[in-house]
Amino acid sequence: MRTHLYFIRHGETVWNREGRVQGHSDIPLSETGLEQARRLAEYLQQQSVSVIYSSDLLRARQTAESIAAKHGVQVQVTSAFRERYGGEWEGLTGAELKEKYPDWETVRFTGGSYGIESTEELQQRIIRELEKIVDKHQGQHIYVVSHGMSINAALTFLTRGEHGTGIIRLHNTSITHLTYEQADGWKLHKINETPHLVVKEEK
Repeated sequence: MRTHLYFIRHGETVWNREGRVQGHSDIPLSETGLEQARRLAEYLQQQSVSVIYSSDLLRARQTAESIAAKHGVQVQVTSAFRERYGGEWEGLTGAELKEKYPDWETVRFTGGSYGIESTEELQQRIIRELEKIVDKHQGQHIYVVSHGMSINAALTFLTRGEHGTGIIRLHNTSITHLTYEQADGWKLHKINETPHLVVKEEK
């Protein structure tokens, strides 16, 4: 029995545009982010959607609700799919981090300092929740709307380090598609795709 898992990163926020660490800060989608979510929902309208899970942070919920509205399903919200907690880094820009924290290049991938959730802790909480929902929804099309670092932490585990943290920067409203079968385990089919954001040329 093949189970489909689709990771969706939330739409753009103003803090995304400004390059600020968001973490658990509850920032809404920007106007651009709302439009991205609308386009994503339209693109997925013809796709199979069995169940939608979302981080409880507003930017993810807004994105998930756009998809859900096209499919008549209810978004199931959980804090397990939140972004990595950013500790004292939350709200700071990349330039501010470079100025204040000499070890920022290392810590941004590992966490564990300055009150930041470690990458290992992040990965464990996400994988625990994923295992539950994949077991619950075997053979279905599962959508998980989450955050860049959270999705990458999961990808690092599911692809045995081939993709994920420190390797790829996920775009806002990007689609990443994996399947799971008991005999074959996890297989990655698409990663970081945003076909709904491609502007069609006028004829």
